[in-house]
Amino acid sequence: MPLRNPCALLPRRLQVVASLTLAVLLFILLLGSHPTSTSSTDYIHRVPYGPAIQSSAHQLVENLPQIPHDLPHVNTPAWLNPFRGPAHTPPPEQANSSSGEARWYTDFKWRNPFSSDTTLDEERAVLPPLAERARVYTYFESTSKDDKTKKIELELLQVWRRAWWAQGFKPIVLGKPEAMNNPLYRAVQGLELEDAMEKEMMRWLAWGNMGTGILSNWLAVPMAAKDDTLLEFLRRGEFPSLTWYKGLESGMFVGSRGEIEKAVKEAIAFPAINTTKSMFEAVGKETFAVEADHGAIAFYSSATITAKYPLLATKLSSPSTAVQGLALLPQLINSHLHTTWQNTFSSGIAVLKPLPAHTTTLIQPALDIARNLSQCPSTPIPASCPPNKPRCKPCVSNNMLISVPPVLRNTSSLFTIATVPHPYTLTSLLHSRLDLGVKFVRRETDRDSWTVAATKELLGTGLSSFSRLPALKDFVAGSYGEARTLWLVAEEPVRGDSELDLDALDWHFGFQLPRSPVSDGKSVTPVPGPERRPPPPKEEFGEGPPLSEQELMTERSMFMQAQMILRDSATGSAKGKTRGGSKSFAQTREVVEAWNLADTEVWRFVRAWDARRQLERRGWEEEEEGFLGKGTFGRWIDKIT
Repeated sequence: MPLRNPCALLPRRLQVVASLTLAVLLFILLLGSHPTSTSSTDYIHRVPYGPAIQSSAHQLVENLPQIPHDLPHVNTPAWLNPFRGPAHTPPPEQANSSSGEARWYTDFKWRNPFSSDTTLDEERAVLPPLAERARVYTYFESTSKDDKTKKIELELLQVWRRAWWAQGFKPIVLGKPEAMNNPLYRAVQGLELEDAMEKEMMRWLAWGNMGTGILSNWLAVPMAAKDDTLLEFLRRGEFPSLTWYKGLESGMFVGSRGEIEKAVKEAIAFPAINTTKSMFEAVGKETFAVEADHGAIAFYSSATITAKYPLLATKLSSPSTAVQGLALLPQLINSHLHTTWQNTFSSGIAVLKPLPAHTTTLIQPALDIARNLSQCPSTPIPASCPPNKPRCKPCVSNNMLISVPPVLRNTSSLFTIATVPHPYTLTSLLHSRLDLGVKFVRRETDRDSWTVAATKELLGTGLSSFSRLPALKDFVAGSYGEARTLWLVAEEPVRGDSELDLDALDWHFGFQLPRSPVSDGKSVTPVPGPERRPPPPKEEFGEGPPLSEQELMTERSMFMQAQMILRDSATGSAKGKTRGGSKSFAQTREVVEAWNLADTEVWRFVRAWDARRQLERRGWEEEEEGFLGKGTFGRWIDKIT
């Protein structure tokens, strides 16, 4: 009887499985056998473990060749590696998105903790989209031949522009060229109008040529808190109807292009246009929507000055003193703007100082600004109030409180000036050393100490530093925080004793900060020397006695050296010595930034925020420069000489 394959008795599928199983078992048996002369314990003792592994690893790392740090980065194309996953690319550079070393990217994700998640770039901060400023127009055409009068009028225009810009508007001064560009200009030229009506028609023609917006007299300025309901409505720039504000006379109108054109045509068709003196007489009452709320606008009309400021009215009514009286008007309006700001922040000014030890030099510029803001402005009429705020609290003495709290406080009546230092600057001052190696930074310093200390009261002590960033950014750039805070970068200070810096602050606050003491001597200027400064501010939770002059000098010297190192590290030109040997300051800066990610993010955010604000104003000034009298006779000039 012939031999049969035992697997043949199984079904065909099971034959395949059985054959594969038998083959695997034979493979394991043949390759897994060991010589009988070697015991299993010998192999166990040959396997390194514990200190032997550590010793071998250290020896291997020490014998590795040193990789140079300046190797060029080669971004190989993805098609060379078919297994390479897809990667996001950084967003493109936006127009006007850099100023000096500050770089930013505009996006609605600006509240995210880290900007690099959006930009894929450590150096670019994500800022909120720039709000479009509603346009506010005024018509100016000087009829005076006196140079002194013209100069004062230009100064008043500067007061008007500065006040509207600080409130979030885009002020534009119009003249006869804009009126002549209106298609209805020829129709108006054929009319024989009174002088007052002709000027009023030119004003409306210029406004109609520009389109939807706000028409303001150049003696009508916003004088209220930034979150006032009327100002918030005007900032939206949406005006469904032609509106006149009762109580402002012809000081301010709002409307759309179509409504403006309709009103001008109606005035031209009015039969008695030759004898009228205002648009109210030439158009029907139904043309205007009347709004009674005008408490945020102060209009210094002739009637207002006569009723509220008789001293000024007396000078203006006399031909011999009219110029002298007009020269007092810019000073009066500026003092009322300053007084309104002081009344808005009745709780005073807080100069933030989260880490009191060895950071006095960092907040010194902020203290200078606070003292300027708390000083009483010079005014020709002491104890006077704005026409729209008859019950104000005049600044008759230097009584605005300046405090130096260690934490941010969410108080609507408190204005905060915060100075954000770079982590390298802060660490150097706190530990009185410039040599910051990796070992020292990781073992001897706290992470994100400034962010945690500043938000300790606002957010509590349980959150991580990363979780604090969204709230802190909102405190800087949110609509609520923007109106109640001023944020500075310690390494790029805005000083209260610099005319250039004070001019930039004037445009931020909307009024000219005091430069000199007032005549009665009750208020003193914060510059130029300590002998003329007001009393020191109230400091909360201060640590020990104030620093001596020698300690302050050491702190200033350390701060200046840290500034220089940061500046050189940005250019990559500086070299220094550390314990590990030769090492660039750029690498030291990277180490500190990597250890303090939240503090670095705040510093870059504030630096970019301030740089964009300055860039926006300079861009607007350059845009308006072409319409400031160059090549056109009779147009006003921006710079008063």
